[in-house]
This record gives sequence, structure tokens and C-alpha cells, in this order.
Amino acid sequence: MPSQNGHSANGNGGSATVENGHDSVPVNWERLARATAHPLRVSILEILGIDGGRTLSPNELSRELQIPLSNTNYHVTELAKAGLIKLTRQRQVRGATEHFYCLPASTLERQQSAALAR
Repeated sequence: MPSQNGHSANGNGGSATVENGHDSVPVNWERLARATAHPLRVSILEILGIDGGRTLSPNELSRELQIPLSNTNYHVTELAKAGLIKLTRQRQVRGATEHFYCLPASTLERQQSAALAR
């Protein structure tokens, strides 16, 4: 129950369990809100969800979004920390490691269900 300042009084950071018809998914609403607060992060999630789900590196995302790689990399890292995207593979490129990310399967299923409901 929210306190007078609007924060959760039970100290769980706004966590709840959402029933999606098949199973229960724990959701930390505060963490989700913080992770998607920036419009660039929403754009990254949208691009990764195109065509039933794509796997892209921050370099590929920066080219599609036409923004600097450093900005893209920062926001991709924040989305990965929040568990909204997942690292799927890595490869060596000129002495560096390129990381590839995609949406978790549960996110893709929710996107597809929402698209069918429209």
C-alpha cells in the first residue's frame, strides 16, 4: 500500500506479481519505470522487437538509430542490467568483444499477444 509520499510502504520497491493467463511473472514496477524512462531505451526495445525479435549489437543499433555508439552502448547496458534485454552471444572484433542482445522470450510473447489483440 502506498504511503503518503507515494512510495511502497512494504519496502519491496513496488514489486508485484502479474498473472498473464499462463503463469505468474514477478514485476518490479519501479525498476521497469526507471529502465524505460528514456525515449532512446524505448526505441531500442522497439527495434529489437521488430519482425518477431531481432538480435543486434550496440554498433548495429547505433547505425539504425543514427546516434553515437557510446550513447547506444550506455542505454543497452542499462536495459540489460534491468533484465529487459539479454546477452545472446559475443564475438571478437579487432581486439574487442562485440556483444549481441535480444528481447527475452517472455517479452516477445507479450508483444505478439498485444499485436494480435489490436
